[in-house]
Amino acid sequence: MSDPVIDELEALGLEYEVVSCDPELADTAAFCESYGYSLEDSANAIVVAGKADPTIFAMCIVLAHTRLDANKTVRRRLGTRKCSFAAADVTKELTGMEIGGVTPFGVETELPLWIDHRVMDREKLIIGGGSRDRKLIVPPATLASHPRAVVVEDLAKVPQQP
Repeated sequence: MSDPVIDELEALGLEYEVVSCDPELADTAAFCESYGYSLEDSANAIVVAGKADPTIFAMCIVLAHTRLDANKTVRRRLGTRKCSFAAADVTKELTGMEIGGVTPFGVETELPLWIDHRVMDREKLIIGGGSRDRKLIVPPATLASHPRAVVVEDLAKVPQQP
C-alpha cells in the first residue's frame, strides 16, 4: 500500500527517520513528555485560514515552544483582515491528516508552506508523520526543501516567561 508522506520524501530524496508513537500521545506536549523530546526540537505544522471569499489557507511550521503570530505576520502574508487556525475537520479535509500527525509531506492540496526562521536553527526536528501513530525526525533542510517552502522571519513569537 502506498504511503503519500514517505512517497514524497523518497521522491524528493530527503533525509528523514520514522518514529512510532502511541496515538493517544501524539499531541506535541504529551509526545515530548512521554518520549523524552524537547519542545525546542519539536515543530508543529498548523493549517491557518484567512477570512476571505473563498477562504485562503496556508500551512505554517513553528517550534513547539513558540506561538504562531496569526494576528500579524500570518494575516499579512495571507492578505486578509482576519485569520485563525483551521478547525480540525478542515485540517483533515485539506491534508488528509489528523491534528497530532500533520506534516507538509504527502499533502495533495497545494497549500503555501511557511516555516518560522527559528526552525532552521535546530540540528534535528521531530514533526508530525502523517498520522497520529508516528512522527518524523528530520533536519531543517528537509523542511526547507519542500517544493512550496518559504522561510519567514518572525512567523512565530517566543512567549515571555512570567
